Amino acid sequence: MSLTVPLAAKDDAIEWALTHGMAFKETAYSARHAPFTLTPSLISKAHYQYLKGAVEPLGKLIHYVSEAHAFLVDAIQPISASDPFFAALLKAHQQLHGSAHSSTNSSGTPAPRMPLLIMRSDFMDDRDLGPKLVEFNGIAAGMGPFGQRAHQLHRYLQQQWSIQPKGKLVENHAIEQLSVGIATATFKIKQEFEDSGPARFLMLVQENEDNVFDQHLLELALQQKGIQTLRRTLSELQGQLTTGAQQRLILEGVGTIDTVYLRTGYQFADYATIDINGNRDYQALMEIRVLLEQHRITLNATLGQQLATSKRMQMLLSTMDEQALTQFGLTQPEASMVKSLLGEMRPVTAQSPQLIAESPIDTWVLKNQGEGGGHCIFGADILPKLAELGPAQYPVWSLMRRLHPRPRATQALVVRDGEIHIIDDLIPEIGMFSVHYDGIAAVNDKTHAESPSYAGYLIRSKSAKVTEGGVHSGQGVLDSLMLSD
Repeated sequence: MSLTVPLAAKDDAIEWALTHGMAFKETAYSARHAPFTLTPSLISKAHYQYLKGAVEPLGKLIHYVSEAHAFLVDAIQPISASDPFFAALLKAHQQLHGSAHSSTNSSGTPAPRMPLLIMRSDFMDDRDLGPKLVEFNGIAAGMGPFGQRAHQLHRYLQQQWSIQPKGKLVENHAIEQLSVGIATATFKIKQEFEDSGPARFLMLVQENEDNVFDQHLLELALQQKGIQTLRRTLSELQGQLTTGAQQRLILEGVGTIDTVYLRTGYQFADYATIDINGNRDYQALMEIRVLLEQHRITLNATLGQQLATSKRMQMLLSTMDEQALTQFGLTQPEASMVKSLLGEMRPVTAQSPQLIAESPIDTWVLKNQGEGGGHCIFGADILPKLAELGPAQYPVWSLMRRLHPRPRATQALVVRDGEIHIIDDLIPEIGMFSVHYDGIAAVNDKTHAESPSYAGYLIRSKSAKVTEGGVHSGQGVLDSLMLSD
């Protein structure tokens, strides 16, 4: 493939991206295109099918863990002393579910919400170890619509311009499949109440959000299924929620709500309010999380799901053997698959500095509990950070064996801020979406019968030289897949 691209082709691709909502909000009245590759990443059919099949046991695992309330408390308690955010999440979880060894709240009744698990499982293919899970994303697990748009852009370029290699692109129907999963759960709640009014989906969003187009693409798909969609920040819900008959959730001025989907709430700053004295308070908005779970709605993410997809939980699950994993609803073959995908993780201890000192510099990554970019420490920065930590802070951090994927065999072209850049070591991170409600696969697409919860993919590619691979906040770009065989 030639790396000489007509400017007209690049400009056409940018205009296609803007036309189809593959963009970020720049100001109140303008947008900029999301960064993207001009050609897809290659994957073997067997490898793609394997990862697609993995989302079903992974989703089942996280659902069972998220509902194992005593297990969650025991797992998260050690980090609550040094991580104020997880202390607040755990307190809210216990407020909702009562004592550590109870599945009910203080009134003795189960939490009435129906858990809706919209999860993105992120993988990298290590050159020696094979595919490994990077992390679970169970709250604000977005950009599925952008994943589909990147696939559609590459299909368009393949048809219109000679810059695209000729091959079979891997279909990606994330918008439709995610919306089908959400609609299935939404209408189930609606039918329980024999309610003839409109089904309603409430998306909780961050204030001044610039990643709105990805969200609107999903909302549009739900609207086309007859679901009314609404957007609110957590602050905008204060004093606006009441309880109707049979624990129905009512939003003032709107009516009953069937589904609530959080695209916010994954960092402590999302819950901050400022009182009249200028002090930060987090309790009022955290109470809204608890209030939501006390109603008969379908909800993503529950507090349990957020705790279950934490780095702390990933580390604990990775240390379990296959037999131990079967306690979370997995068959032995499913547990074997999950175990093979969970990369090596170790708790931070007083012996960790010795482990780092004796290992090659690129062996480990130090991670805390934060979501999004900026929460991983690499290479020579690990030992100084470990030296700063006291024993009480150890449980907040974990060491994960660093993955080293094979870069593309040829140079790749990416478009960022209207300009073409050549990357000679592009590596993909593969995010596979799944949707479950109450532990039941919610998509059931006939073309993916072997993985009934599968809901499309998101490819974020970056140079192997950079560590922050986020499309929104890092050096990552949107990508898609093409079969190599």
